[in-house]
Amino acid sequence: MRKVSKSDTFSKIYLMLVENNYKRLERWIEDHQSKGKLSFSLNEIRNSFKQDSETAIKQLLERLTSIQKIVSVFKGYYIIIPPQYSAKGILPPSMFIDGLMKFLNRNYYVGLLNAAALHGASHQQPQESFVVTEYPVMRPTNKKGIKINYISTKQMPHEILIEKRKTETGYINVSNPILTAIDLVNFEKKIGGLNRATAIIDELAESIHPKDINETLINYASVTSMQRLGYILDEILNKSALAEKINTKCKKAGKTFYLIPLKASGKKQKEHINEKWKIMINTEIEVYV
Repeated sequence: MRKVSKSDTFSKIYLMLVENNYKRLERWIEDHQSKGKLSFSLNEIRNSFKQDSETAIKQLLERLTSIQKIVSVFKGYYIIIPPQYSAKGILPPSMFIDGLMKFLNRNYYVGLLNAAALHGASHQQPQESFVVTEYPVMRPTNKKGIKINYISTKQMPHEILIEKRKTETGYINVSNPILTAIDLVNFEKKIGGLNRATAIIDELAESIHPKDINETLINYASVTSMQRLGYILDEILNKSALAEKINTKCKKAGKTFYLIPLKASGKKQKEHINEKWKIMINTEIEVYV
């Protein structure tokens, strides 16, 4: 009969401790999930497992990551993968973006194509997610087939331009229809160009009410974005009521229209000018679906 060495005994004890720690972490995550929480930070784990070393905690998290029970979507921030999402290995961004932004202590809103889809302009479902947030610039999140593009802005809009939308895990901030339309014009290059932006605004216009074009919006949005959106609504989409409200509100607020190109990155062509909106027509917009 082989004599059990001290090293064998220590190895068994060590493995038992590791396994017990792993089971404790699993139970902690299951308890977290039972409370409707599908995300946690590294600091939360540190505070709950103060008796464990930093190395031990990271090894335990790596083990859960390797079997796809959790995924790190940002340094120090993890999401829990319930059984119904195990095949994809990731949660939809709408289920964790609010928690991630709170973890980063950033104001944000879901915008562009994702906001448009939530407002009913869902003919073209977005393949990527767009989140508008404050500086400093954030790198895109690429995990398990999902991509979140972060658009940085110096000034966040007033809260009345943001809506709260319920998700399975809580709420997310979403730009309201008129702010979404403005962003589609401002960031048209990020979504495939003015043609696509105009097609989505055409669908989105059903959710925009003249009362939404208010002083708060006019004071927040750039004059150039109002000119371009007004022109598109007026001349391309025949949404004259909305266009006229933009024009009236801009004049009342003392906003001056200066001559600008329709496509910001295009060539200036002064021979084709829309005088009402002071727009140089330097591109042809075709609405397609």
